[in-house]
Amino acid sequence: MPPPVIVEVDERRSLPPVQLKAREGELILGALPAGVPFLALDERGVQWSSRALAERIAAWRDRGSPELTFAIGGADGLHSMVLDRADVTLSLGSMTWPHLLVRGMLLEQLYRVQQILAGHPYHRG
Repeated sequence: MPPPVIVEVDERRSLPPVQLKAREGELILGALPAGVPFLALDERGVQWSSRALAERIAAWRDRGSPELTFAIGGADGLHSMVLDRADVTLSLGSMTWPHLLVRGMLLEQLYRVQQILAGHPYHRG
């Protein structure tokens, strides 16, 4: 599994929250590679087990997708334009987490997925 590439988009102008969320959405959509499965992280999304995430990622891989894209929203979450574009809206739980902690949690889950798909005993649940 190649190392993850993290692309951050940032609107530096001080905009009202509604406009900022929309601008962040535009920047996220503009950064998406074409033809790659896209998962948006949102507390209202589906909650999969690590094994279910691994099975879904394996299915995309087996259909020829060499990579995935994930979006983590800003302080006010992801704009509806991003959620509507996502192939899956995924929740890591209904609690609110800091952006950088969510990044770490997602990376750990992707490592766990890799271990599940490799048949490694790291994942025991």
